[in-house]
Amino acid sequence: MVEKPGRYSGGELNLPDMTKAADARVCFCFPETYEIGMSNLGLHILYSAVNSRPNLVAERCFAPWTDFADVIRQNAIPLMSIETGRALKDFDILGFSLQHELIYTNVLYMLDLAGIEFFADKRGIDSPILLGGGPCCVNPMPYADFFDAVLIGEGEEVVPEFIELYAEMKKDGSYSKAEFLKRAAKIDGIFVPSLFDKNKTVVKKAYVKDFDKALPPLKPLVPNIEIVHDRAVVELYRGCRSGCRFCQAAFFYRPIRERSKETVKKILFSLIENTGFEEITLASLSTSDYSCLRELVKEIKPETKRRHINLSLPSLRLDSFFSEYTDSSRKSSLTFAPEAGTQRLRDVINKNITEENITASMTDAFMSGYSSLKLYFMIGLPTETDEDIMGIVETVKKIKALYRQIKHNNSLTVTVSTSVFIPKPLTPFEREEMITEEQARARQGLLKEAFKHIKGATYNYHAADSSRLECVMARGGRELSRVIAGAYRSGCFFDAWSERFDAQKWREAFAAFSDKGFDAYLSEIDPDAELPWSFIDFSIKPEYLAAERLKAYRAEVTPSCMHSCNECGAECFLCG
Repeated sequence: MVEKPGRYSGGELNLPDMTKAADARVCFCFPETYEIGMSNLGLHILYSAVNSRPNLVAERCFAPWTDFADVIRQNAIPLMSIETGRALKDFDILGFSLQHELIYTNVLYMLDLAGIEFFADKRGIDSPILLGGGPCCVNPMPYADFFDAVLIGEGEEVVPEFIELYAEMKKDGSYSKAEFLKRAAKIDGIFVPSLFDKNKTVVKKAYVKDFDKALPPLKPLVPNIEIVHDRAVVELYRGCRSGCRFCQAAFFYRPIRERSKETVKKILFSLIENTGFEEITLASLSTSDYSCLRELVKEIKPETKRRHINLSLPSLRLDSFFSEYTDSSRKSSLTFAPEAGTQRLRDVINKNITEENITASMTDAFMSGYSSLKLYFMIGLPTETDEDIMGIVETVKKIKALYRQIKHNNSLTVTVSTSVFIPKPLTPFEREEMITEEQARARQGLLKEAFKHIKGATYNYHAADSSRLECVMARGGRELSRVIAGAYRSGCFFDAWSERFDAQKWREAFAAFSDKGFDAYLSEIDPDAELPWSFIDFSIKPEYLAAERLKAYRAEVTPSCMHSCNECGAECFLCG
């Protein structure tokens, strides 16, 4: 029996024409379940960008859950697309979205079900071209040997160009895989692992320069079943002005590029007309930093209210929460991310929020009727002490006391979640040591015990073993491809699902296939050591990241680049 057959049925609302003649056919493969993949805005953008071309067709495939995979294997059916049932091995190009480091074995899982060889140098000339991309392209080396090409950066302009090049070469008879990859490597943002030379290869990150004109699909696919984020999404801007020192996305998505208020409204009202979603999210890395947010919300709220559509604004900062941003008719839980429990540690990570900001935002929220909070913190941050850990508890106590003072009751519920800090590439902390599992468990134990005694408080935490694997995959080199393949063959896939993650199997794969130990990737990296991703030009100056790390150890903040440039290297519109 197959759970949720709607994952595989296709035929969604707003499906584009799959019958048109095509010079090239691509399948976008999302190595997670349908519910997760269909929640990804990037997939919808690329799908629309390719299908809008008169001579190209894009289809989709998601990682089947184990029940459906068993059916595929038992019946000797190759993994196929949702739209037309074409086998993956029969497409010209397969594009894989790599959203996080624990998804790498899922790529091999899908290739295995499709009957496609894992390693690029072992695939024949008639095999599909494999193109990888997504946030994990910051360091593509751990999975580079599986792909013919990797897109570094944003894809809505580059991916169609890459496919068009393939189509042109096929049409004029000049195509060979080797020649195609040689020409594709000249496109900004395209990294071809087979041509890599550490002394010569430089890949410049691709990004959309005029974001206001880069419209997303105005008639996106509407899922058949409930998905993880079951709503329409409008991006307000890309990039981030805050510069939190732990946050890879803050630096990767620079330069900062805004959409105009009128463009946002056009997209939003088109989505309302064409999807039937009951919730619209205004999204960005820090939504409240959008320069026109107050005027935008004021102008669109009457229409969303008239249509009974909930307007959602995630990623609001604690220094910029205003009750008018929220939907007064739906008092669901508010979510904030203080990240650290003391002001000193917030300054270390450059969070740029103060106790006064927290008090002011909480007061506004409680006066507006909210009685449920979700708070996100990290443990294992550089320079962290037990005092910082217990500062998380003290922060919750202060918030609950403020609620009692305002509401004269103790009905506030607070859910506290902690993740384990991971030193990610392209951040000021990219060379930091990661805490051990024992240290993580000890700090989680302190919090578990403390929150037992606070009424209305719930504590959740993320496992340290999978977080440490994420760090290894984030900072490792090309040698890790053998480890990933070995782990998959021993049964590791869907590693981001806690019930399926097997740390022991991963340890065994490292013992069998890696000359370095697992723990070697978690140690502090020497300031002069070359980094596996150093051949990529992200526009962020390495010396800027190094200077920010030194400022962190002095607990010295760098102001938001909202009003003045901090000279990180990205050419933002703010720089003039």
